[in-house]
Amino acid sequence: MKYLHTMVRAKDLDETLDFYCGKLGLVEVNRHDSEAGRFTLVFLAAPGDVERAREGNSPTVEITWNWDPEEYDGGRNFGHLAYRVDDIYALCQRLMDQGVTINRPPRDGHMAFIRSPDGISIELLQDGDALPPAEPWASMENTGSW
Repeated sequence: MKYLHTMVRAKDLDETLDFYCGKLGLVEVNRHDSEAGRFTLVFLAAPGDVERAREGNSPTVEITWNWDPEEYDGGRNFGHLAYRVDDIYALCQRLMDQGVTINRPPRDGHMAFIRSPDGISIELLQDGDALPPAEPWASMENTGSW
């Protein structure tokens, strides 16, 4: 058995790709448009997994965009996506600077949560040991749900 991908639905493909690629830093590795099915599939990989993902040897996030408008709910029921990051403080600051709410700040230097525009919870985990506590993160309160 081999893990392939996680699928999340997008209401607005451009907004969703701006979040995952433009802000979070994932890379589009494949796209499929289905005229008959009236949907687009976009596969995204973490920067360190791009080449392996293009070869089918690394998991991806599959963004499914149905061309006919639909309302989606229950993003929290999905659970979450998780990514290991090089510097959790730097990434959270970059995301905040781009208007992303840090729902659970990395107070412990190890873990943070954010949400996509479609309500998908995303866990960010510091690679290796937790970073030493630092402001503004150490005293920042949770915002919303994660």
